[in-house]
Amino acid sequence: MNAFAQHDGSTNGDLKSIHEAHHAFKSFFLNEKSETLTTYKSLVSEVAAMIATQIKQQQQPYNGSSSASLLQKISTLELFPAKGKAMDVLLHQTRELIIESNISVYHPHCLAHLHCPPLMASLAAEMIISAFNQSMDSWDQAPVASMIEQALCEQLCKIFEFGPESDATFTGGGTMSNFMGLLLARDQYSKKHFNHDIQQKGLPPEASRFRILCAQHAHFTVAQSAAILGLGHDAVVKIEDDGLEETTAQLERSIEQLLQEGLIPIAYVATAGTTDFGSIASIGAMADCAHRYGMWVHIDAAYGGALIFSKNHKHKLAGIEKADSVTIDFHKLFYQPISCGVFMVKNKTSFELIRLHADYLNPEGNEALGLLDLVYKSIQTTRRFDALKPFLALQHVGTETFGDMLDYTIALAENISDFIEADPQFELAYRTPINAIVFRYLPEGDLSDTAIDNINDQLKTTLLLSGKAIVGQTRLHEKSFLKFTLLNPMTTADDIIQLLNEVKQLAKKLV
Repeated sequence: MNAFAQHDGSTNGDLKSIHEAHHAFKSFFLNEKSETLTTYKSLVSEVAAMIATQIKQQQQPYNGSSSASLLQKISTLELFPAKGKAMDVLLHQTRELIIESNISVYHPHCLAHLHCPPLMASLAAEMIISAFNQSMDSWDQAPVASMIEQALCEQLCKIFEFGPESDATFTGGGTMSNFMGLLLARDQYSKKHFNHDIQQKGLPPEASRFRILCAQHAHFTVAQSAAILGLGHDAVVKIEDDGLEETTAQLERSIEQLLQEGLIPIAYVATAGTTDFGSIASIGAMADCAHRYGMWVHIDAAYGGALIFSKNHKHKLAGIEKADSVTIDFHKLFYQPISCGVFMVKNKTSFELIRLHADYLNPEGNEALGLLDLVYKSIQTTRRFDALKPFLALQHVGTETFGDMLDYTIALAENISDFIEADPQFELAYRTPINAIVFRYLPEGDLSDTAIDNINDQLKTTLLLSGKAIVGQTRLHEKSFLKFTLLNPMTTADDIIQLLNEVKQLAKKLV
């Protein structure tokens, strides 16, 4: 039925058709009609039952489907059908195609990435977020949601001891947060030192000499952000370190070298938990060093920021309060569904560098009325009410139990590292300060480094395509290593030791 295409406003017959179409359309949306509400509750129950059945029955983190077989299934679908399908047919198709071929983040052998099992309360939050579909850019789209997000931001700033002038905003994750940190660093430096407003005038002539310093193993988004900001990958200077943690001496040496070359170091990015190795910089000392040279200090604590709630490891974040901005990811060690991140600034006036007003969205008069339009401190306009997820989860779990979860996973990583070090068939690359384990298999016999690398690379791929385990891989000192990321507090030492024994058996076959 296409009543609107035929209607020209001239006949009651066409208006009747529009009225009939209106009733038909309502069956596709959540609304006040009792039959629709019954359908919604039934749909939620069916989907929940499908998910629960899959998690109960899934014995491996992946079913082992090849990319070719998945592509074949997708290629048979009519992706934009002219006529819709009955919901029961659609759910059956979804179960076979998507749910049965999912990666189970709940399985103890899902270990490759900073990819966590979400807390139960956060799953409930996702239902609320999606059903009400509020957008966080203006108060009239999300009144209480805006106020809860702001309250959470302010409390986070207090927890990290950022001071009364600080503020924060929720983001889609570390990529966006790191970008915002370097965006503000670039714009503030330009305004302070060259009286140049980049938002209004574009890059100053001096921008070609701007440099950003970071560790060798800093996240790739530092370079990505520099490119997007018009500074280029060449603007990123990686500190040459002897191990996996840079020192103040190395940072100062790098800064002095840049100054001698006539370049302008504008920012330093410290990492509190590198993706591959979990290494944490000496944050306080590094921040002091960078600040002596007038640089903006951004700390990428997407991985390690959760340690602020740890009883045994909070000290590893000592000095984080000295940063000008900080990245935190809730969808890593805070056990939140993707995506959910936070970007914090020491001085809320920094957000003025990106503030814009749109008459239709956040007119200037709203602030005088006490209406909180959060779009002014974000480079995203439409945003989900992601703050509800950590809000409900931490209310449910409590920070004490949450801290115990973190400490358990780190203790587990330490115990497994001991086990690996004691086994001559394995080599431990590095004692990580969080809960990542980087190691490799060492076959018996006189094999070349290339052959050993190939075996470890094959181990990762073979485990994935068999569906038995999803493990990470990286390189250190030009050698291939495997990685376990032990985020899951439901994982036991027996789970990991069993996997290590399987790795050895499989490796012998590959050799």
